[in-house]
Amino acid sequence: MSDSGEYWFCLKHHTVEGNDGCRNADRLGPYATAEEASRALEKVQERNEEWDNDPNWNDEQLED
Repeated sequence: MSDSGEYWFCLKHHTVEGNDGCRNADRLGPYATAEEASRALEKVQERNEEWDNDPNWNDEQLED
């Protein structure tokens, strides 16, 4: 798939791609392995949940 050792997750096609895939604006990555790239959306969801529940962030300060 990718000789360079870099993989991306394509947001348009929901597939793992190598260097010759879709344009970078439509992809997440690069990742070191195809396995990591295949979990890109899961990782995004995990990070969003962590950030949403971060006790150091206080949305109430922005509501003034």
